[in-house]
Amino acid sequence: MMKRSLGILLTAIFFSVAVAPNLNAQEGPVQSLRGATAIDETAAVPDVRRQDTPDHRFRRSYRQQPPLIPHKMNKYQINLKVNQCLGCHNWPYNVDAGAPKISETHYMSREGAALDVVARTRWFCTQCHVPQVRTRALVPNTFKSPAEID
Repeated sequence: MMKRSLGILLTAIFFSVAVAPNLNAQEGPVQSLRGATAIDETAAVPDVRRQDTPDHRFRRSYRQQPPLIPHKMNKYQINLKVNQCLGCHNWPYNVDAGAPKISETHYMSREGAALDVVARTRWFCTQCHVPQVRTRALVPNTFKSPAEID
C-alpha cells in the first residue's frame, strides 16, 4: 500500500513539473475578442450586419431544410420557460402577426402522438432554424443547391 501511494505521489509531482506547464503554452501573444480594449473599459459594440431579404423569404438549398429566419432575433428570449418565437409563429397568433405557422410536426411527441402545445423536443427553435446574413463564408464552400445547378 505504501509503494502504491508513493508511486501516485511521484506521478503527480512529475506531471505538475514536466507536463502541466506545457498545457497552456501558446504560440505568440494571446488575442482577445475585445481587441485592444482594456478589461476595465467598455468595448464598442460591433456593427450588426443587415439581412438582405429581397422577398422576406430565403430559398431552401435542399429538401427538408428547416426554413431560415428572415428577421433579426438577437433580443429574443428562448429558455426553458419562455420562447418568444411562439408569440408570432404559434397558432392562432400567427394569423394576426402575419407570420408562418409552426409546422404540425412540432406539435407531435416522440411517439407520434398529437399535442395541443409545441413539443418540448421542438422548443429551442434555433437548434434548427437560423438567421441568415449575406456575408463572407467562414470556411471555403463549393456547395451548390439543385436550383443553382440547373
